[in-house]
Amino acid sequence: MVNTDSQKSSQRILILGGGWVGQDVAALMYGAGYEVWMSTTSLDKVILFESLGYHGVYIDFDEELEGEIALPDSVDFVLNSVPAASRNTAEVLGSRFRNVACLLQRIVFKKHIFLSSIGVYPDKDGLYDEEWTGELDERLCAAERIMVELPGTLVYRLGGLFGKERIFAKYFGGRVCQSGEQPANFVHLEDVSALIKQGFESLATPDIYNIVAPMHPMKKEVILTSASKYGLPLPSSFDTTVSHQKFVSGQKIIDKLKYSYKYPSPLDF
Repeated sequence: MVNTDSQKSSQRILILGGGWVGQDVAALMYGAGYEVWMSTTSLDKVILFESLGYHGVYIDFDEELEGEIALPDSVDFVLNSVPAASRNTAEVLGSRFRNVACLLQRIVFKKHIFLSSIGVYPDKDGLYDEEWTGELDERLCAAERIMVELPGTLVYRLGGLFGKERIFAKYFGGRVCQSGEQPANFVHLEDVSALIKQGFESLATPDIYNIVAPMHPMKKEVILTSASKYGLPLPSSFDTTVSHQKFVSGQKIIDKLKYSYKYPSPLDF
């Protein structure tokens, strides 16, 4: 259910999935005065989250949700960062997100952001925006369809995520890079977290947004720049085996929020 009575809930956010993005958003929202509830599949993380001042809750959405789960009856916002990886089977993703939907149907909330991926678009030449109507990855689309049945839902399709300890060049040291001539459809963690916060506060639902930095240098440029910046080893060689020109536009949310990226180019990461 969506709560339309602002008097019934305090400034409270529920984050489903206490991974890399979830933890960064938790810190941002907690710093802004929100009461933070966060789920995880790790009992160690429950303890960590409690030590940070959050409410940590163990939930595994790949298992049947049985009995009572210690969550509040109402929250202002729900960030759904439960992973919807394209490597998972349709059956796994369907079960996982039906369980998520079942849980959220028990809670009163104002707005829900589901983190999907630009992997929903094909790895083929083209410019892809939210209005593109061609073939999409069916497994990711199925997860999105289950989530948008919940009222008050925004879908954020994230580009390749980097920032902090995630540096693109780290993954190619001493190896052959076959994707150097592809455009980088990347986004920095700090911009993702900021856009999630602004989305909760300002965007109308329902809608879908690509979350991608506005500049798309070639991946080879990003590797060379980040390797030099952070003192990382270079690839052993560059091979143009995989060179399709897939450009994903994130202009829609920039225009909607008048947002200026802190890291507009992956060369700045």
